[in-house]
Amino acid sequence: MNLERPTGPDPYELLPAVASFTLRSDDVRTGEPVPVRHAFNDWGAPGENISPQLAWEGFPAETKSFAVTMYDPDAPTASGFWHWEVLDVPVGVTELPQGAGRDDASLPGGFHATNDFGIAYYGGPAPPAGDRAHRYFIVVHALDVESLGLGAETRSAAVGFNLTMHTLARAKLVPVFAL
Repeated sequence: MNLERPTGPDPYELLPAVASFTLRSDDVRTGEPVPVRHAFNDWGAPGENISPQLAWEGFPAETKSFAVTMYDPDAPTASGFWHWEVLDVPVGVTELPQGAGRDDASLPGGFHATNDFGIAYYGGPAPPAGDRAHRYFIVVHALDVESLGLGAETRSAAVGFNLTMHTLARAKLVPVFAL
């Protein structure tokens, strides 16, 4: 693995500033390699496509729901690559267990939107072989609405637009991965 640190900007620093809160995981940590079991299991990636465990706290009291996303700004495209989008997570849910990204029935609330793999569930890291390490922004968005009013077929850019318009606060982990 080439874990040379990428140099591109943090894409969330380009958006309007919002408050932050705490996101932690038993499986992934900022700046550390994503364990292979969480990598995609196709396109030459050797993983098991198991979503990581996530838990969050300290979000604003006026939060009405959450969204969870995983985004790779280092993908060889002009628009990055969306790996995971969980929408309309009820405000009472503050943890996703490992494997919750398998399908909607595995979630404690909310639903999966279709990611850039064209699937409506978690799609783990799968950078091109030999490429430098990619950053994976795993973000929990505290929202000011109970529902974004979007469906599973909503495109990632539209999901991102709606998240930006409704995010009160954001928590993130940024692990890395390379093949």
